[in-house]
Amino acid sequence: MKISTAFPSKYLRAADLQDRQLKAIMNRVEMESIGDDDKKPVLYFTKGSKGLVLNKTNSKTISGAYGDDTDMWEGKEVILFPAMVDFRGDSVEAIRVRIPKPAAPPAPAPQTHDELSPPLDDDIPW
Repeated sequence: MKISTAFPSKYLRAADLQDRQLKAIMNRVEMESIGDDDKKPVLYFTKGSKGLVLNKTNSKTISGAYGDDTDMWEGKEVILFPAMVDFRGDSVEAIRVRIPKPAAPPAPAPQTHDELSPPLDDDIPW
């Protein structure tokens, strides 16, 4: 038995990623009471029922790419991955967010010699 299964959580944990990177499409962000009635933003995805409690690091990563308005994040893609981070003096596993790189545009067709030369101007100014 995995001990992490003995304590189910409503929110995503690094263990849920099973040492994998996952692409996810964002759906919505809701403010929820976490722990001692601390309200925090929770990011939900189009697939899966667990939300990701957003910390400042992940919030800044997403807002840097998609803007400050969480309503505009809907339908946008992120990559979730596990990472070891410092938390109150201890090294713990956490979920980090990265923005996927945009697909590279197709390479332009090779140019011929004529396309590399400047156009000829028949009108000589002198």
